Amino acid sequence: MAVPVYEQLRALVLSDEFGPDTMLVETNLAARLGVSRTPIREALRRLEQDGLIERTSRGTRVVERSPEQILEIYELRILLEGQAARAAADRATSLDLNRLRVIHEQMLAAGPDADEDRVRLNRLFHEALWAASHNGTLVDVIDRLIAHLHPQTTLRFPGRWESILAEHGALLDAITEHRAEDAAAIATEHMTKAREIRLQLYAGTLGDRVIDRGA
Repeated sequence: MAVPVYEQLRALVLSDEFGPDTMLVETNLAARLGVSRTPIREALRRLEQDGLIERTSRGTRVVERSPEQILEIYELRILLEGQAARAAADRATSLDLNRLRVIHEQMLAAGPDADEDRVRLNRLFHEALWAASHNGTLVDVIDRLIAHLHPQTTLRFPGRWESILAEHGALLDAITEHRAEDAAAIATEHMTKAREIRLQLYAGTLGDRVIDRGA
């Protein structure tokens, strides 16, 4: 079955290839996906409604989020991830738990040079966690929310990967043992740490800009 144009274009917008501020030209996109401009135009309209692209005087471009907006998104994700973990501890099936265990084991085996695998597996673990909540609305809201983070990650921050493995392990234990409040607390702390790292990264970037300006 062919992948809908909207989903193909959304994947491109969220990829490393189409970074923030990338201009989107209908004719180029139509040629790339092998379709007419009509479905491209409709897909762009939906992506604009999603808040992933915007129309400017220069044309349509991928939205670039400010540091303040990214941190706001993290604040909401902290709440939602906690709720997803709580629900997963109450509702996870044997299949859900097995899926989480398999992904966690793959994360443990991912070597230090496997950056792309680490990012992919981390995302898969969280997606499996959301699915284990068996709350479709919650899953949809989280998925739409983190789309605005674009392909940014805190996984490469020194020591972060080791912390993630430990936190995921503790979270998996809490969900397996149906300790809902513990699971929520672990997930909340997990995402809070990610937000704090993001703050440090932004602080470093701002410092570099000051040095670059000779201030």
